[in-house]
Amino acid sequence: MSTAKALNISYINPTEKSPKNSINRDPFLVIENVSKIYPTAKGPFTVLQDVNLTVYEGEFICVIGHSGCGKSTLLNMVSGFAKPTMGQVRLRSQPITKPGPDRMVVFQNYALLPWRTAFENVYLAVNAVHPHKSKAEKNAIVRDNLAMVGLTESADKKPPQMSGGMRQRVSIARALAIRPQVLILDEPFGALDAITKEELQEELLKIWSDRRCTVLMITHDIDEALFLADRLVMMTNGPAAQIGEVLEIPFARPRDRARIMEDPLYYKLRNHALDFLYHRFAHDDE
Repeated sequence: MSTAKALNISYINPTEKSPKNSINRDPFLVIENVSKIYPTAKGPFTVLQDVNLTVYEGEFICVIGHSGCGKSTLLNMVSGFAKPTMGQVRLRSQPITKPGPDRMVVFQNYALLPWRTAFENVYLAVNAVHPHKSKAEKNAIVRDNLAMVGLTESADKKPPQMSGGMRQRVSIARALAIRPQVLILDEPFGALDAITKEELQEELLKIWSDRRCTVLMITHDIDEALFLADRLVMMTNGPAAQIGEVLEIPFARPRDRARIMEDPLYYKLRNHALDFLYHRFAHDDE
């Protein structure tokens, strides 16, 4: 009997259909038979091999795995920064071939222009995507999104004058200001202290609940994934990494962190994910 069955945990094979609580059962983002191979002096190096995943509109998906398992490579192909060597990534049935405003990325290192204010950093994105809107309309969009992340009073501050948490709020406001269909988060809270990290996780859930865009998020934090995600995609080790399991997170929304952590199922899920990462797919230190 598998670990999941023994613990009465529901997990999904990556080729199966979406969980019952999906908002829209029509395929929205499809990763089909995707492999990524890089040429090297020693021959072809396969980062990802035969990856299949169907994401449904409005889902919050977390991706976890050891360093080198191709998590960022996979999300780069969704964002359009990289192309599959084989297979295809499609959004609303259309192949993704390049970056676009329907997919916005929030990076761990914020990626803000340090000589621009918070307002100006967000305005640049809005202006690039909506050049024909009036200046008043663009200003209103910027103000609304800075207010959404609690930075109205800090709109005129530049990144060096802000804390790490404030800078990440600006990055999130910038990404959401153009109303993307998919929000891609590459370990957005990895560099923050524990208290700020939990605060931003709570804010992110509130924003996602209001906007209901589809979210793909890389994390190394199992607790973060269990609190945020509808499904947790667990990657095998590289090279030639694949999706090993897709774990359904059954906790009702809106979620209360303290209540979830009192639920025995939380620890069953957590232990199952830990077993996957640190026993079945532990790094070989030799």
